[in-house]
Amino acid sequence: MKAARVLRLGPPSVITIDDMPRPTPAAGQLLVRVMAAGVGQWDALIREGEVQLQPLPLILGAELSGIVEAIGAEVRGVAVGDEVYGSTNEQFSGAYAEYAVPRARSMAQKPKGLSFVEAASIPVIAVTAWQMLFDYARVTRGQTALILGAAGNVGAYAVQLASQAGVHVIAVAGAANREHLTKLGAERVLDKTEQFEESLTGVDVVLDMVGGETQQRSLHVLKRGGILVSVVSPVPESLAERYGVRASYFIVDVTTERLNTISELLETGRLVTEVGSVLPLEQAVLAHEMLAGAPHKRGKIVLSVSPSHL
Repeated sequence: MKAARVLRLGPPSVITIDDMPRPTPAAGQLLVRVMAAGVGQWDALIREGEVQLQPLPLILGAELSGIVEAIGAEVRGVAVGDEVYGSTNEQFSGAYAEYAVPRARSMAQKPKGLSFVEAASIPVIAVTAWQMLFDYARVTRGQTALILGAAGNVGAYAVQLASQAGVHVIAVAGAANREHLTKLGAERVLDKTEQFEESLTGVDVVLDMVGGETQQRSLHVLKRGGILVSVVSPVPESLAERYGVRASYFIVDVTTERLNTISELLETGRLVTEVGSVLPLEQAVLAHEMLAGAPHKRGKIVLSVSPSHL
């Protein structure tokens, strides 16, 4: 099979397309013929060595959709031929390939009506947004949430999910995204160049997809007892105590149950996904150049994968 691997750490150019033996599913795993793989910033962090989850060499990619070819021991509720989507494993690796062996507990039936490319764009980012809002911030109707990086892939889901939960959404993003975020459910859209801490106060929840100085400035707008949830970097405990707020940082846990919840929202039209640039597996280098800033369409970058023998 073909696979996009990194043999050494570095820029996008270190990615190579190699011939590999088809994997065999172990207990708790599925063998999936990969039809599409999502491309995310975590892939770049792994490639660069900023996050070390698995020794080299490794196959990149955490998100995939495809067709079940074989089932490992101790797996129930899945059949050969099922169309599935989800995440690979705790190492966030293995999806940029014609075949993958994801954990069954991180896979679910593909949402009805969605293409494989659309399905592969969803798992990590949608579940991240869900966990931020409901597992960590525990938002309730009538609260106000400030969403940093709202026009990004996670942010766009967070805006939709928060709005549908009856939360008043204030989105921070580039000015060009104002109309888009308003359609997704944001009540206010602030330009990311604004000093929002000068005009905002009493916010219940901050969702942080940006980190750095923007994260620290957002602590000013939280009411005492409010919470900041970040998927970028933790807030120092001393700083949270100074402002009288709570802070959480986590790494997403994609599960069948959470994916099924997301699927229901997608199938009923309450949640929409946005696919950006779609490239063949052989152009994985270009996909990572897009992550680094090369021109691409707004939305999730996806690799279209089809086993070479088909």
